Amino acid sequence: MEDQAIIALFFERSEQGIVELISKYGKAVQRITGNILADPQDAEECANDTYLGVWNSIPPNRPRSLGAYCCGIARNKALTRYQSNTAKKRNSHFDAALEELEETIPSLASVESDMEAKELSRCINAFLAGLADDDRYLFIRRYYFGDSISGLASQLGKTPHRLSVRLFRIRDNLKKYLRKEGMLP
Repeated sequence: MEDQAIIALFFERSEQGIVELISKYGKAVQRITGNILADPQDAEECANDTYLGVWNSIPPNRPRSLGAYCCGIARNKALTRYQSNTAKKRNSHFDAALEELEETIPSLASVESDMEAKELSRCINAFLAGLADDDRYLFIRRYYFGDSISGLASQLGKTPHRLSVRLFRIRDNLKKYLRKEGMLP
């Protein structure tokens, strides 16, 4: 079923909208929540929270891309749960992805205002827009969706080492770009 038809079901408050949403985007939602959260029960609960979040926000929202909208909600729900779960301890492969970016992107704690956060976001988006499609895909899958390097390697038919080196180079180029834009010292 097309996205606009699913959205129309949500506007009609038809529960069939959730059925169609899960049918079309359920695997993506499960992968995102599973990549971020180590506990399968937490991932499942976040997936269900995602569907409820979509139900509660459509209407009034009418997203242009239902898949991106749904995945964004899933990621936010999973990150909230992740932060709650790891408030006292560190674990999961998602920590590794975050640590890879630590030296590249300024900490949110050091961003002093909303304007600086928006400028940082603009700079990162501009950098990503300038990447080759395959590098952008790799960066987003690793650092936005939390895919593991070994999982990406299998999916792309590359070795994990090769992808690690490629990601290192992308991060290094991002760091240089952010310095050039005045976002890093």
